[in-house]
Amino acid sequence: MTRSTPRTVLHRAAGSFAAAGLLAAASLAGAAAPAQAADTPVFAFGGPAETALHPYPESGKPKSSKVGITLYNPSEDEENGGFDGDFTLTFDLSGVAGVADVKIDGEASPDCRITGTKAVCEDWGIWPGSQSAADFVVTAAKGSENGATGTIKVTGQADGATFTPFTTRLTVGGPDLVMERLPFKTELTPGDKQQAPITFANRGSRDADGVLLTLRYSRGLDIPQRYSNCEYTVDDPDLPDFGWTTALCSVDGAFEAGATYTLATPLTLEATERAHYDTFLYGIHENSAAQRTAQRAGAPFERGTGGVLKAVPVKKGAAARSTDLDPYDNQQEADFRTENTADFVAYGDQVAGSEGSFVTADLGFRNEGPAWIGHIRSGEDVATVDFTVPQGASVATKPESCRAVTADGQYRENQNTPAPRYFCNTSMTVRDGGGLDLRFELRVDKAMVGASGAVTVRNTFLKNPKLPFDPKPANNTAYLILNGEGGGDGSESGGATEGGDGGSGEPSTPPTSAPDPEESPSGTSGSSTSGGSSSGMAGGSGGGLASTGSVALIASGTAAAALAAGLVLFTAARRRAARHS
Repeated sequence: MTRSTPRTVLHRAAGSFAAAGLLAAASLAGAAAPAQAADTPVFAFGGPAETALHPYPESGKPKSSKVGITLYNPSEDEENGGFDGDFTLTFDLSGVAGVADVKIDGEASPDCRITGTKAVCEDWGIWPGSQSAADFVVTAAKGSENGATGTIKVTGQADGATFTPFTTRLTVGGPDLVMERLPFKTELTPGDKQQAPITFANRGSRDADGVLLTLRYSRGLDIPQRYSNCEYTVDDPDLPDFGWTTALCSVDGAFEAGATYTLATPLTLEATERAHYDTFLYGIHENSAAQRTAQRAGAPFERGTGGVLKAVPVKKGAAARSTDLDPYDNQQEADFRTENTADFVAYGDQVAGSEGSFVTADLGFRNEGPAWIGHIRSGEDVATVDFTVPQGASVATKPESCRAVTADGQYRENQNTPAPRYFCNTSMTVRDGGGLDLRFELRVDKAMVGASGAVTVRNTFLKNPKLPFDPKPANNTAYLILNGEGGGDGSESGGATEGGDGGSGEPSTPPTSAPDPEESPSGTSGSSTSGGSSSGMAGGSGGGLASTGSVALIASGTAAAALAAGLVLFTAARRRAARHS
């Protein structure tokens, strides 16, 4: 079964350029599905709507292409949604006789065989999601003419299931659009601008009827031009993604086989004030409604209002629309490193409660910029919030993104009982103005005055806690104060308020014996993802809680009586809400 992982974001972006025909094919297959009884599963085939074949050469062996057919089970029930039975798939090859020679990719399709003009695959079990049905190696047939075309029809049969028929087309010849790599300067400073004279060639055997230029660039880059024959979309700022901007530009014209083209006016690529690590992808395809639909991927686009983007020939080359002979050379990409910084500012909270009561604390950090930080290539988490629980308290409820560890930061198998320390990882991106907001519910186990726990934003590697992009490590630590004396703030970098954002300012004044975050003990960080949702934990006192500051037991009768009567609940100085509301 084919599955995706959080570490393939860039590959998904790149793959969307090369998989244009798949969406249209899947849509057609789904539209043709007949009505069925509710208890009869319906499975759909997928694959390219059309595949172009290299013309048969005058000498030597013909170049081959691959056609992969998939089978899709739409059930969302991973446990019980599978089809537990035998099935047979039949591929009618008579429609491509004289057009293409078809062979089975034996390693990928061991249960398939070809007899005459029919291929048959027999298998068992269809699990939820998409899985490979068969892979074919196809070449132009000897004697076939440029433009010759035919279809392969796919059907399926099984007791207790229905298959939606599917058709894929093979055509001899076609355009072969190739995007040329541009010699960008990749080491930048904010504000740097450089020209991007997008250049592409048609190395196929037929003309391309219009082209679709696809531009995709991450949050720190910008192309200020907004052309009227281009449509634009920007990723939702609330999603933990790279803040991609995508431009789809439909350029009219007949782009001749053998010719090379460039933009009449080069684009301008700019490193903005928030640039740090960024990527620019630029691709070219023959323009069509199916191609545009596939590239939009359901996102809302808005058309530009500027001039018309045009492409002009660089040199004259040696005609009906077809698909690309080699879709894997249609795109190029460039990575940029901009000399920039991001100030990660930790924030804590100040809460109070009598012995046995529960209190809610908000803590985390904000990125005061100017740069956004995104690990586009590796997909690794950007930072970790390292929270030590104040003495005299235990965690009753923690965010799902947080992992319980021992007092010295080592692995802790038990995640269901209170721990002295928690590691909470961000996602692979932290945008300028963003951060990580965390809510913990604590039980006050012992009545103490001024108990505190450090809140540190650091590198995900505990042995190397420094954030390499952060020029102000002093404000990477704030404190959660429990039952502070005199109602003081205790966290100069800002407290937390429900629904608010983190604050900035001078670093918090640490308690007398607060640990130095630069000298944290060795250990391993957790691997959870970002988020603020909570999951329950057992209440009660958690043994071995680490002391992080000057703490005094409330031993005097006056203090105990005051606490029993209802200790004043201190409210933190909610500066971060004012700064980021």
